[in-house]
Amino acid sequence: MATPMLIQDIAACDGQDVIIKGWLYNKTHKGKLVFMQVRDGTGIAQCVAFQKDLPPEQFEAARALTQESSIIITGRVRRDERAPGYPGGYEVGVTALEVIHEAEEYPISPKEHGVEFLMDNRHLWLRSSHQWAIIRIRATIIKAIRDWLDDHGYLLVDTPILTPAAGENTTTLFQIDYFGEPAFLAQTGQLYNEANMAAHGKVYCFGPTFRAEKSKTRRHLMEFWMVEPEMAFFSLDDLIAMEQEFIAYIVQTVLTTRRQELTILERDTTRLENIIPPFPRITYTEAVARLQKLAAETTDPELKESLQIEWGDDFGAPHETAIAGMFDKPVFVTHYPVEAKAFYMQPNEEDPGVVNCTDLLAPEGYGEITGGSERISDPALMAERVKTMGISEEAYRWYIDLSRYGSVPHAGFGLGVERMVAWICGLPHIRETIPYPRMLSRKYP
Repeated sequence: MATPMLIQDIAACDGQDVIIKGWLYNKTHKGKLVFMQVRDGTGIAQCVAFQKDLPPEQFEAARALTQESSIIITGRVRRDERAPGYPGGYEVGVTALEVIHEAEEYPISPKEHGVEFLMDNRHLWLRSSHQWAIIRIRATIIKAIRDWLDDHGYLLVDTPILTPAAGENTTTLFQIDYFGEPAFLAQTGQLYNEANMAAHGKVYCFGPTFRAEKSKTRRHLMEFWMVEPEMAFFSLDDLIAMEQEFIAYIVQTVLTTRRQELTILERDTTRLENIIPPFPRITYTEAVARLQKLAAETTDPELKESLQIEWGDDFGAPHETAIAGMFDKPVFVTHYPVEAKAFYMQPNEEDPGVVNCTDLLAPEGYGEITGGSERISDPALMAERVKTMGISEEAYRWYIDLSRYGSVPHAGFGLGVERMVAWICGLPHIRETIPYPRMLSRKYP
C-alpha cells in the first residue's frame, strides 16, 4: 500500500510505494515515456510515466500536463544517480496519476525573463527553484537568530510598529493619520527595547521596520525585517564579542543545514567557511586614512572619485565595499564621529568627538549588516543631546525617563535580515531576499 511522502525524504523511501502531492515544475516526453519534474514545496523529484504502467487516459493526461498543474502521483521510489531534482539521485516510477487542476498557460516559462516582468509576477516567481532556495535560507537565518538569542538568555519582547516619534532620522519616516494626530511607522524598536532591557536585562525585538528613503540602490528596501538585541551592563567590547559569536553561528548554521540550497544558488561558500571569530576591527579614523590612501594610489578615475572622503563624512556604499574588501572576514568599524550617528550613542570618554559605536561590514560588497553602540545612560547628557539635536522633548519624555530611574551602562545593535540573506546567498540585489519586496517604485503585488 502506498504511503504519503515528502520529496525531501525520498532517500528514506527507496523501494517503497509512495504518494506525492504537488505541482508539475517541468516535463519532457519521449515516445512511451514522460519525464515529469514534480515539486511539493520540500523538493523536486523526477517522476517517470511509462505508457505500459498506466491506464491510457492517465498516460495521455501526463503527456498533456501544463506547467504548474497540481497533481497526485502514486509510484515506487528507485535509486538512480542520474536522476535530477532536489535532493536528486532517486526517481519515482509512476503507477497512477490524478490531475487536481490543470493550470492555464504559465507566464513564467523555463527561459530568461526581465526583472520587471518577474517582479510583476512575484507571486508566481516564488515557485522557481532559485527563489525557493533563497526563502528557505531566509527561514533558516531567522531560526538561527532566534535560537542563538533564546539559548543565550535573551528574551523576545515585542515593540510597537506605530510610534509617535522617530528612532533616528526624521526625514525617512512614513507618516500616517492616527485619529487626527500624526503617527509614524517604526524605523526601529530600539528605544522601546531599552525600556524592555531595564525590565529583563537581555532582550531582543524582531519584526518589520520601515524607512521612507528615496533610494534605488541594490541594498535598500522600504520595508525590511530587523532583529535588535539590547543588553544591560554591556560595553562596546562586550557588544563586539557578542556580535561576532552571533554572526558566526548564523553563517555556520546555514552552511550546515542548507548546503543543497546554496548549491542551487551556485554560491561559492569558500569565504563563508571562514566566518569564525575573531573578526578584524578598525576605527573610523583608520578606515578614512585607508580610503584616502587607496584613492590616492588608484589610477582608475571613477574609483578615485567614489572613494573621496574627509574625516566627519559618513560612509557610502563604495567606501564600505572598499573597506570590507581589505579583509577576508566581516570587519568592525568603530568610533564614528558624533555628528554622523544617532543622538542616543555614548560619546567616548577619551575623545568626545566620537561615539562608542560599531558597524559590521560584510565582505564581497554587501556593506553594513549590523550597526550598534553603547547607549547614553547619564540623564544630564541625554537631556543635553536631545536639546542639541533639536528633538521634541515631549515625544521623547518617556525615553528620557529611562536615564532617570536606575540607569545603567548598556549597549545594543540592529541586524537587517535581508542584507544578511543577500550576503549569505551571494545575491546581486536585495529585492530577492524577501517574498514581497517594497521598493521606491514597487508595492505590487
